[in-house]
Amino acid sequence: MTSTAQNMAGDDSDARIDADLAVARQVLNQESKAVDALAASLDARFSQALDILFAVTGRVIVTGMGKSGHVGRKIAATFASTGTPSQFVHPAEASHGDLGMITAEDAVLAISNSGEATELSDTLEYCKRFDIPLIAISSKPGSTLDSVATVGLLIPDLPEAGSMPLAPTTSTTTTIALGDALAVALLERRGFTASHFRVFHPGGKLGQRLLRIGDLMHAAEEVPAVGLNTIMSEAIVEMTKKRFGCVGVLNGDGKLVGVVTDGDLSRHMSDTILSAAASSIMTADPVTTTPDALAMEVFGQMNERKIGAVFVLTDGKPVGIVHLHDMIRAGIT
Repeated sequence: MTSTAQNMAGDDSDARIDADLAVARQVLNQESKAVDALAASLDARFSQALDILFAVTGRVIVTGMGKSGHVGRKIAATFASTGTPSQFVHPAEASHGDLGMITAEDAVLAISNSGEATELSDTLEYCKRFDIPLIAISSKPGSTLDSVATVGLLIPDLPEAGSMPLAPTTSTTTTIALGDALAVALLERRGFTASHFRVFHPGGKLGQRLLRIGDLMHAAEEVPAVGLNTIMSEAIVEMTKKRFGCVGVLNGDGKLVGVVTDGDLSRHMSDTILSAAASSIMTADPVTTTPDALAMEVFGQMNERKIGAVFVLTDGKPVGIVHLHDMIRAGIT
């Protein structure tokens, strides 16, 4: 290929990249503006929908057809993972027996951009018959779905993204965003915490990030500890028996006032060390933690300070001990 041909090919490639990026940015900007419009349009109906969801004693049943169904599955999963029992029921399957999955203790969240999805009709009638609260998400005020709902939530009625605005894009993005807003506002109202969240996310990196020290620590009977006046020959026996490379030093009230580590032994090595009191060898005010502390944060502190083990305290008294190896075995890295 000549240099002229190479330059022409390069120019074509650059033009193609520019065109692709222009389309992508147009789509993202259009969807971003739609989400902004959704945020600005929220009113008291959003809070009324939360009232229904908060009062549910059964489950939140999410339903929708086509792309609305795909979005609904995601919303149901988000509710479930944030403490609101939820499941997706396909509207066509509901008409063939799965309506039995919906009980009087549930609430239904039905999604249809047009508000006229005929596949939802049996579910809507079922909700009316058994007085089941119905929250609707659509873009058409006064549509069939919006008019029969207990509370109707509206997404902006804006064109789908692209030069041929046919495939659901902007509408699905705003529906997902509205579902996220409902789930997060509901968990805030419930007082849902990271500890609750971990119950539903025990596996993977998320579960590891939410582990508490209390989940990993060795119990009180495994804690190496001696008194202030214990001689080092006995303290070393305790260190060796418990195998954490350290021993805690307690005052008369049983509170931790210091720790003797392998490093302390090396620094104070002498002919008289075995008869010395633990209080004369210990490092005072050592780094400690509590059972409720996030393991990942403590792991970072231990790495930063090159600490092999940390005592776990409640009201100043040891209730456990955690070793760096315990963190690594739990997958915290």
